[in-house]
Amino acid sequence: MKKYCEMCEKKVETKIVTKKEVYDVCGESIEVEAQILVCADCGEEFFCEELDNLTLIKAFNAYRRRHKLLFPDEIKQIREQYGLSQRSFAKLLNWGDKTIYRYENGSIQDKAHNSLLLFLREPRNMKTYLMENEISLEERQKNKLLKIVEQLGQEAERPIEKKVFHAFFSSSPSIKNGFKVFDYEKLCAMVLFFAHQSERLLKVKLLKLLNYSDMIFYQENGVSISGTEYIHFQYGPVPQNYDILFGMMALDHVVHIEVVFDNGYEKHQVVPECAVPEGILSQEEIDVLERIHKKFADFGSFEISNYSHKEKGYSSTKQGEVIPYSYAKDIQL
Repeated sequence: MKKYCEMCEKKVETKIVTKKEVYDVCGESIEVEAQILVCADCGEEFFCEELDNLTLIKAFNAYRRRHKLLFPDEIKQIREQYGLSQRSFAKLLNWGDKTIYRYENGSIQDKAHNSLLLFLREPRNMKTYLMENEISLEERQKNKLLKIVEQLGQEAERPIEKKVFHAFFSSSPSIKNGFKVFDYEKLCAMVLFFAHQSERLLKVKLLKLLNYSDMIFYQENGVSISGTEYIHFQYGPVPQNYDILFGMMALDHVVHIEVVFDNGYEKHQVVPECAVPEGILSQEEIDVLERIHKKFADFGSFEISNYSHKEKGYSSTKQGEVIPYSYAKDIQL
């Protein structure tokens, strides 16, 4: 992309460089790695709204991590699990009409609001809230909400295999999981997205697509999509305990793996069993998945594995080690 450079007094080629910048967020200084558009000849910085917005999002997310605040998509998930509109949810909480809208679109919530949202994330707490507080919702809406809460409570009583499954993947937000608690629903949605986009998608390629998607989203937003930990494996990065994950997806009729033979070679093909669920992935997350799909559309499993071997995160770790999301900054697609 060419832009006019006042220092060079001509149109010049541009490039993106990374440097540390400090942003003021709620009165605190937050240092983040910013991507800056500069003149390729003299280094003069240009205004770029898209890059500046991405850096601001990173700064906001760093502040949220520092103070253990919910991210916008987590607030949206809490609201949507109860089937409430933004207006109805705000009314339920006795907040202003636009409050939930602002929080879900990036504004930072105060700590008191955050504590209440965390409390209401659990269906049993929502039931207590409905029983013990004066609610502004109409009786019909309240009864409908109570039914949803009861249903969620029943679903929470998981069979033993799901309890074991969640014990495997429950970990606090850290650089290992992209500062996000593992989100099984989001990972399933990612898997289904790629399975429907690619005919005869092989598992080896899918695992790399998932890694690149989470890493690039983290690079641009300071948080991963699924909260998955990825480890250094012989054929490139793979999700931690991916065999358990695919076993659970098969039990839940999300996808299953079919073994096919091609010229004597055994290949593991990912077969979707349902459509990509609506409302699980944000538009920003879908945009990243589409970019990753487009980048690697013509890559086979062998080619994408070799490509992933060249990434710094892979070359800097050993077999079986977690590849931390700090290496996301080194990925250039």
